[in-house]
Amino acid sequence: MELKKSDVIIMALATGFIVANIYYCQPLIVLIAKDFHISSAQAGHTSYLTQAGYAAGLLFLVPLGDMFERKKQIILTTILAVIALICAAIATKFWVLELACFIIGFSSVVPQLILPLAAQLSAPKNRGKVIGIVMSGLLIGILVSRTVSGFVGDLYGWRTMFWIAACICTIIIGLIYYRFPKNHPTFTGGYKKLMGSLTTLIKKEPVLRESSIINFFVFMIFGTFWTNMVLLLAQQPYSFESDKIGLFGLVGAVGAFTAPLIGSVGDKANPRIAVGYGLIILFISQVIFYFFSAKLFVFIGGIILLEMGQQAVHVSNQTRVYALDPAARNRLNTVLMTMSFIGASLGSAIGLALWEWQGWQSICIASAIMALCAVFVYLFTYKKRVKA
Repeated sequence: MELKKSDVIIMALATGFIVANIYYCQPLIVLIAKDFHISSAQAGHTSYLTQAGYAAGLLFLVPLGDMFERKKQIILTTILAVIALICAAIATKFWVLELACFIIGFSSVVPQLILPLAAQLSAPKNRGKVIGIVMSGLLIGILVSRTVSGFVGDLYGWRTMFWIAACICTIIIGLIYYRFPKNHPTFTGGYKKLMGSLTTLIKKEPVLRESSIINFFVFMIFGTFWTNMVLLLAQQPYSFESDKIGLFGLVGAVGAFTAPLIGSVGDKANPRIAVGYGLIILFISQVIFYFFSAKLFVFIGGIILLEMGQQAVHVSNQTRVYALDPAARNRLNTVLMTMSFIGASLGSAIGLALWEWQGWQSICIASAIMALCAVFVYLFTYKKRVKA
């Protein structure tokens, strides 16, 4: 059964609303710090713990999509997300909030179950475009969630955002139940064999190795920027409140709209080319952030470039990886996205440490180095393949 346009839109909406759970906390860091009487850097732990939970969910839950019926798995996982969001909303101890944030991340991996399903049900000639549309929903959810969260936090307090998120996910459960197609698992064997097959895929597929390592560095940059941008904008010369900080998510959403275009280009040409261009754009964005962090409109331009570069790399790498083995798409996606969000979590943690050590410019230097590391992998693996 091939997907209808309405099915693709519904998948994009579901991915956007669910993945938003991971990022609601970012504009709320300052408000959380005030509520628990801790530093903003310590409150920032909620950001990288959520991303770490997401990486753990990718590793341990997403592979099950090749083993069990995905629709049922998606519904049960989203129910867990609702419970975790409620726990965050009522947390009276900071460690409880940290634990809840980890579980929120762990249970918000549903988009990574939807993406392989979309790839499986789409025609090969349209696969990149479909992935791009669903990815647009995902990344717009990531970016707009910050805007919504910032306004809600400023008007009604940070806890209200988690209550709203729990209600949204409850509605999404009903939408998934009535509209998502069922699928037939392709993997036969136990969980141990399933997890062991991840290692086999890594050894077998050089494109998977290259894409995963490049995504690791790119998502490090992504996590470093979006966690620490909040701290930058909360101080002089801006001194923005959470509502204004959240608006910067809309700026990033401009870049997210490039996903279908990038996917369509990948359908017609080698998507690896777009990866190279994306890495160059990411490096340029860090140069802009280093020299023009106090120039608002130039800084906004840097955010748009950051998102465009990240999209070019990520959508193109997903298109490449999904084409490797249709029967193992969930496991291929597990490797790619686990590496990606380990990078995002590590980038957030490193960024917070750098912020306390030397401030914003040290973060820009570190991110530029991450971009150059990704470029090195890109060039090295190409030369190695040519020699082989």
